[in-house]
Amino acid sequence: MKMWKKASAACLAGTSLLASQAALAVGDMPGGPAVRQLNLTEPVTKIAEQIHWLNWMMLIICTVIFVAVFGVMFYSVFKHRKSKGAKPAAFHESITVEVVWTVIPFLIVIGMALPATKTVVAMKDTTNSDITIKATGYQWKWGYDYLKGEGEGISFVSNLTTPREQINNQAPKSDTYLMEVDNEMVVPVNKKIRIVTTANDVIHAWMIPAFGVKQDAIPGFVRDTWFRAERTGVYRGQCAELCGKEHAFMPIVVRVVTDTEYTQWVNEKKKAMAAAADDPNKTWTMDELRTRGEKVYASNCAVCHQANGKGAGAFPALDGSKVVLGAKADQMHILLEGKNAMPSWKQLSDTELAAVMTYTRNAWGNKTGEVIQPAEFVNARAGKFPEGGGKPSADAGKPEDGKGEAAQAAQTGASGERAAS
Repeated sequence: MKMWKKASAACLAGTSLLASQAALAVGDMPGGPAVRQLNLTEPVTKIAEQIHWLNWMMLIICTVIFVAVFGVMFYSVFKHRKSKGAKPAAFHESITVEVVWTVIPFLIVIGMALPATKTVVAMKDTTNSDITIKATGYQWKWGYDYLKGEGEGISFVSNLTTPREQINNQAPKSDTYLMEVDNEMVVPVNKKIRIVTTANDVIHAWMIPAFGVKQDAIPGFVRDTWFRAERTGVYRGQCAELCGKEHAFMPIVVRVVTDTEYTQWVNEKKKAMAAAADDPNKTWTMDELRTRGEKVYASNCAVCHQANGKGAGAFPALDGSKVVLGAKADQMHILLEGKNAMPSWKQLSDTELAAVMTYTRNAWGNKTGEVIQPAEFVNARAGKFPEGGGKPSADAGKPEDGKGEAAQAAQTGASGERAAS
């Protein structure tokens, strides 16, 4: 028994030491949570400040009620215990007591509801915004389109940039682990920013704690929220709705800058977009498309199908896939329309789609030798697919009558392979 106690004490001591060392190894995240943070994230908007105030007000009121109720209860139990000869009062009702315990809670609830309602109403007032930005949730990234105000016409996709070595515990984790992206959303300070949210596949949620903002992004619906950041800096959040396997890999980073810096960013971003715009009628070589396709694949496809194309778990391999090695039209349908777990990738440009399709058909063990040109995707978007591939059936994924569960299982496997492409 003594040995067991000593061993337990040694384990606890070792665990505490490791935990303290791990905590010391991690620093505060710029624009995100701090080490040993107990309070809510420091607010940088009026709405977030009101949420902080409400949080503490509610906590104090609940604490006072808790202390008062349990204080009276324990005092009564102790003061009027049977051992001291206390006699219980004999009455069945008291109008005074009933009025008191109805009026006081009612007043408390009203006192809590009025400031909370004022804040909720302010959170929903998205009128008179200076800039409107659409945030679209994808599995698992965010797309941004500047719809109104300075920067109108800018659009980009924001992907996680945390190295896979850190995720797999093969390298030390940075202070911005899983909260860093390649393209930050940039907004000017002290301007009202309206965020319109929607989703391409499943329900997501756009959340930045420092702004006091959390809004669901639902496929087929448009929701909106707003914020006005009062300090420049970088602020971080993440998808707050469980959205699938890589839910934890869907960060949001917003950079708040001065008006001058924002104007400069808009000009540079528009120049970069113009330079990156490709002529869909240009004829590309195999090497050009494979090089670009590898980058597109790494940013959008590798998270599910793996960098080596071997797939993982529910995500089938692309290396040797019948769809990837089959008719071009079948793979084009999947890329543009999606299928089951595979979302539509029509938000990518025709050149990007052609590049990634060429890459998958000529990478790893796939050696088709085929080059897919952007012009083929231009035609596909117009409904003119190449010969040799039929359009996916509306009944795909359903067993035919009389074929039972075996047919369902077989067809599910086939559709999963189609989704991989």
